[in-house]
Amino acid sequence: MLSGAAPTLDARLIVTLPASWAGDASGHLLLMAEPATDTNAHADRIDANEFGRHDPVSAAARDVATFGADRSVSIDTGETAFPASFATLPPGDYRLQALLDRDGDYGYGGAGSGDLVSQIVTLHWPQSVPATIALDHALPAQAPWDFSDDAITEQRAVAAARPHCDEIAYRSAALAAFFGRQTAMHALVLRPPGYDETDHRKTWPTVYQTGGFGTSHHADIAWAARIWRLEKAGRIPPMIWVFLDHAGPTGTHEFADSVNNGPWGTALTAELIPFLERHYSMDARADGRFLTGHSSGGWFALWAEVAYPRMFGGTWPISPDPVDFHDFIGVDLYAPGNFYTDEAGHPRPLSRDHGRVTGLMRDFARLEDVLGHDGGQFRSFEWVFSPRGADGTPMRLYDRTTGRIDPEVAAYWRAHYNIAARIERDWPTLRPDLDGKIHLTVGSADTFYLDQPARRLEALMHRLGAHADFTYVPGADHGSVFVRDGDPDALVVDIARAMAATARSKGA
Repeated sequence: MLSGAAPTLDARLIVTLPASWAGDASGHLLLMAEPATDTNAHADRIDANEFGRHDPVSAAARDVATFGADRSVSIDTGETAFPASFATLPPGDYRLQALLDRDGDYGYGGAGSGDLVSQIVTLHWPQSVPATIALDHALPAQAPWDFSDDAITEQRAVAAARPHCDEIAYRSAALAAFFGRQTAMHALVLRPPGYDETDHRKTWPTVYQTGGFGTSHHADIAWAARIWRLEKAGRIPPMIWVFLDHAGPTGTHEFADSVNNGPWGTALTAELIPFLERHYSMDARADGRFLTGHSSGGWFALWAEVAYPRMFGGTWPISPDPVDFHDFIGVDLYAPGNFYTDEAGHPRPLSRDHGRVTGLMRDFARLEDVLGHDGGQFRSFEWVFSPRGADGTPMRLYDRTTGRIDPEVAAYWRAHYNIAARIERDWPTLRPDLDGKIHLTVGSADTFYLDQPARRLEALMHRLGAHADFTYVPGADHGSVFVRDGDPDALVVDIARAMAATARSKGA
């Protein structure tokens, strides 16, 4: 090197296994970096999850098959990184943390049980030689019923609900045939106040609910505690609630029959629900079965009603994922185009905060690919909606580099999973069993623009002469849609009361 020349910047870092770790390890290695500030100086985790990122977190990744004899691997942040190689970071101090995602589910739920993580180290960037970061320990398993880190009011609510909850792990024959192995369907059943296991003469309306993308069994328990509190206080009528688990390593399967995920819809309607109705005093008829859910769970709630209109007596989806693929987060999948940019070449927004764009489609997709091969939100859609490719995995809707939409895949999505298209195509046969059963709520300022496809579906229902309720909560975003006049339970109360009223009107 000539005298006075700038040193060569190195985009690599070395990651080692814990000294106490016996044997080798494999998985998806992530390296996350954020500027060191006074506000994050004492935080013990850096999270590069796709949703809700407010700090400028950079992430790099590589797959690791082995750490080798020296128990170390090099990760080149110039190869797979978001938003760019760490060599491009502005000079300064950065906090870095390494994580080995051993089961490939970081894209869905973040770091989890058994993943190996390092302590956070502070480095000055740029570096001329690779620094070494040691994976330090394995994350412990989280006990689903452990709410010790939550507020005391939440702990008490969970403790009060627990004696009335049953955890279900039902082995599905349909799923076993698809996967070639035993496959369990998980659910949490909440029995209402006054439920008597010995009295089979009295039956109860039943609500089937799923959470949004990223939900967990722990989150379902929190929901059960919330419902129990509202029932016990008399704010909502007593009903049986079933919290369905639709999470897996590929994301949410949403109980839709899929060539990739398997026959989850068939397993739900033909196996799990009949099983539950044999073991609980449920109203075992359509006018006593109801559906609800938020976000991806909202899409499930609407899909299940449309796909099985004779099975369920009504659906109350909340802020559902796109229900009309003419507007898939602003993208018209029917028209040739690009997932990342509009017709004028402008970047497509993914999210907003009351008019201010907070995320772009391209950035979201690029980060998702860094965080993992499967499990992220966009890849989860493909696992549900796409045809299977020659390599045995779902075909991609769009090219991850260019954003170009594959018209073959888009046509498959449209033909099989576009709820609006299905209603329009099949309305003459759907009408007797579906008319009047859809009650959709979304914020008028939904974070992910989900009010737009909802309005398209409402317009379609109007053209068909269908009866359906669409409520747009003024100014509400994806999360605040539940709140009214400072009451975080307002929408839940409205929906539960409407379900109970429907059951009574039908004689359930």
